[in-house]
Amino acid sequence: MGKIFDALEKAGKSMETGRNKSVAERKPKAEKTGNGNVVPLATHKQPLPSAPEGIDPNLVTLHSPQSAEAELFKVLRTNLLFPSAGRPPKSIMVTSALPGEGKSFVCANLAVSIAKGIEEHVLLIDADIRKPTIHTIFGLEPTSGLSQYLVTGSDVSKYFAKSTVPKLTILPAGKPPENPTELLTTQKMKALLEEVAQRYEDRYIVIDSAPPSLATETAAIANYVDGIIIVVKAGRTPRNAVSELIEQLGKEKILGIVMNHSDHTVKKYYGYGKSYYKSTPEQPT
Repeated sequence: MGKIFDALEKAGKSMETGRNKSVAERKPKAEKTGNGNVVPLATHKQPLPSAPEGIDPNLVTLHSPQSAEAELFKVLRTNLLFPSAGRPPKSIMVTSALPGEGKSFVCANLAVSIAKGIEEHVLLIDADIRKPTIHTIFGLEPTSGLSQYLVTGSDVSKYFAKSTVPKLTILPAGKPPENPTELLTTQKMKALLEEVAQRYEDRYIVIDSAPPSLATETAAIANYVDGIIIVVKAGRTPRNAVSELIEQLGKEKILGIVMNHSDHTVKKYYGYGKSYYKSTPEQPT
């Protein structure tokens, strides 16, 4: 899809899953440099609007849709859904090279941003069944989900959960199983993604998936999706880890890289001819 992301910056505070911490409002001022767009960070003590009880306050695309952070997710959404060439990806997997990079934060906010479009519907699937996070971010109680569907093979729609966002449906990970790799690498998982793509043609499918270095099933899921977004953490993720991940998943499938927790321009930092969309809050894997 070419260079789908501009070099952007965003500021934030630390985030922990399930804890109602306020996030400082960022008021960045754009500045041009020879290396691209740089947005200096300016953190203030004024919190974001109060979040509905139970929903993670760092779901910025829901709680603060006019914020600079939410606008950056709109840029990401636009570049994904309206590529300069080719068709937009209907199924998008979000993963990372290492745990703790913020993939679930990016995945959840991207799903909300797409669902808040005029016509777009989204099915958000939590495929990180070892360490499920999506249900917590959206304030849902632990319940049956993907794991139980793969075991029983019953109608997948019975496991769908409604979110507070219109046009956004969630398939939770479900109760962590004893054999996650075996479940997610079965033909049932492949058939599931094919089924939801065909049955819900008007929906985009966004999948939160574990780092392949810790969960070999992620590489299998990568074969079933249209495109992949990789989340890396500035100053933490080794360059060789990103290189190995791209090699493992297939460069042709990579839609772009989200540079998380960055406060400086890193355009083409890893040398893959991609620009980067960057965010900063600490958040769950």
